[in-house]
Amino acid sequence: MSANATEGRDVRLLIVDDETGFAEVLCKRMRRRGVDATSAASGDEAVQLLRRSEFDVAIVDLKLQGMNGIEILKVFRLMAPEMPVLMLTGHGSEEARNECIKLGAAGYLSKPIDFDRLLEKALKYGAGRVQA
Repeated sequence: MSANATEGRDVRLLIVDDETGFAEVLCKRMRRRGVDATSAASGDEAVQLLRRSEFDVAIVDLKLQGMNGIEILKVFRLMAPEMPVLMLTGHGSEEARNECIKLGAAGYLSKPIDFDRLLEKALKYGAGRVQA
């Protein structure tokens, strides 16, 4: 088992992205590193998953159909205020970044993103929750 798999073994990650192909590939790659990754294709689905399960960290796309990433961030802050939320976007702006950080996002990342960097961020924030 690699060092990354050992580090990620207990981290429960929720990925929210309506690009289902991207989300599934990301989940598979995270799982290969030992991260317990689950994906949701919409804000409503993500909220339902969070109601049923606990997650250590979430990665949320900013631009989604229906409920957008900022709305999801607000709901997540109410439902699980201690869960770090990383915002991920391919259409970001400085204004959106500032709003996300003001609302409590743990980070704001731009697509395309290097997988190892995303894994590092997920492990950094998720492992803090596992140990707490």
